[in-house]
Amino acid sequence: MDITFLYIALALIAGVGLISYIFSFKSTQKPKTDTLFTEALNAMVRADKGKAVRLLRDVVKQDSDHIMAYLQLGNLLRESHPQQATKIHQSLTVRPNISTDLKVDIHQALALDYEQIGQFQKAKRESEQVLKFEKRNTWALQFLLSISEREKNWDQAAGWTKQIQKITGKHDPDELARFQVYKGLEKLKNGFADEARSFFQKALKSSPDFGLPYRYLGDMFEQTRDLVKAVENWESFAVRDIENASQVFGKIESALFDLGRYSEVENFYRRILEIDSSNFEAIIRLANVLEEKGEDGAALSLIESTINPNSKDVRGDIMKLKLSLITSTPVELSHQVDSILEKLSDAKDD
Repeated sequence: MDITFLYIALALIAGVGLISYIFSFKSTQKPKTDTLFTEALNAMVRADKGKAVRLLRDVVKQDSDHIMAYLQLGNLLRESHPQQATKIHQSLTVRPNISTDLKVDIHQALALDYEQIGQFQKAKRESEQVLKFEKRNTWALQFLLSISEREKNWDQAAGWTKQIQKITGKHDPDELARFQVYKGLEKLKNGFADEARSFFQKALKSSPDFGLPYRYLGDMFEQTRDLVKAVENWESFAVRDIENASQVFGKIESALFDLGRYSEVENFYRRILEIDSSNFEAIIRLANVLEEKGEDGAALSLIESTINPNSKDVRGDIMKLKLSLITSTPVELSHQVDSILEKLSDAKDD
């Protein structure tokens, strides 16, 4: 046999063996890293951050091409080590042959990294980069909206809001009117009352049922001592923004007292309770009005009808105690005090 042929044959056999070994090594390596990555994800679900970080570091140590492991590792490190998270995610931007979906995830992660370290302009650029890949990415639009609101750039915030509403199909005129109110408040703060009023009125024009501009128009009329219009606007605010209506209760009472129209206070609170029968602030204030009119029984009945014996809120019990001071015996009053103390004790234990 030709000696050259023998050498070639031996070389081929060795090459085949080496290739087989390499493929065998890779086939055993990949399942191992995949298993580790799955375990890391499970740890993240269980909120075991330390274990997840250790597992992800093992994955990238064994497989430097595991982009998802790097991505998740950076996400986990963002809160405690934001600079390190940023470096990890930055390194991924230069990796070749990355899918568009992964590029979106990487730039989104970087936007959050920069936000964490207070570099909002860079965070803004990264979220804008997301939009270059996905023009209708609502996460990026919401993120840019939050930055605009933080910077008090209300025109820009309105623009992002319009885009979001166009994509989602959820048109909320209150959201856009809100930015007009904020612009008005800035003008008011800087002493430009006429311009502020103009912005508040623009907000009402675009969204007549939005309560907030009525609140501040009422305040402006109060400043010029036009209490009639102040009350009208405050009441308009209260019935449209029932959750925050109590913000103007004291203002309305005081203005109506100054106008000699305090008798209208009762009707106002009854109107509020028609809209929201559980509005406790309105209930308390109405009870006070009834007491001042000498209708102690009606005031007490109103309060008793709202007290929930299973609730740990003692405000109703205290109001009942106040209304009972004249009509109840010392023993009855003592029982009420004991009940209040018991509720307070239960609330403390919880």
